[in-house]
Amino acid sequence: MESILNPWPWYVSGPLIALIMALLLYFGKTFGMSSNLRTMCSAFGADKFADFFRFDWKAQKWNLTVVLGAIIGGYIAVNFLSNGTPTNLNTTTISELQNLGFKNAGTTLVPKEMYGLDALTSVEGLLILIIGGLLVGFGTRYAGGCTSGHAITGLSSLQKPSLIAVIGFFIGGLVMTNFILPIIFNP
Repeated sequence: MESILNPWPWYVSGPLIALIMALLLYFGKTFGMSSNLRTMCSAFGADKFADFFRFDWKAQKWNLTVVLGAIIGGYIAVNFLSNGTPTNLNTTTISELQNLGFKNAGTTLVPKEMYGLDALTSVEGLLILIIGGLLVGFGTRYAGGCTSGHAITGLSSLQKPSLIAVIGFFIGGLVMTNFILPIIFNP
């Protein structure tokens, strides 16, 4: 039973993702999380307030199963497939995170200093959430999709804009990790 509680290895999960992508390409569908937000907003009436949401959302409702699957899959993973093993981080990374004020780096998947209830109810935490959310929302629309859409669907269908977007995502992640995060969490 313990082996089922460990994360799936890349040679199992990778081919499963490839199989799903092949099926989506075969049926002429695309995958991405940010398009689901547009579909949900349109379904709940946002088309009355903005032209961006005026489209046939019913043609995209199949994609909402991705959101439902992410929610159900996350619940199953946390409650039934987690074995409590700490995240396997490099010792240098743990030391750098501790220098930034993350006390238990690597003991949980996400740091409580950023995602705990205390962080969410503080002014700084709310500002990070609001500003980060606006930047992610703007970036996804500006790039024409999110990281999952570009990196999985776009790259698998050999789209040059997706390659450029994924390179930009990695550069942005490196800048955030090495320059902006130390400024935000300077103890």
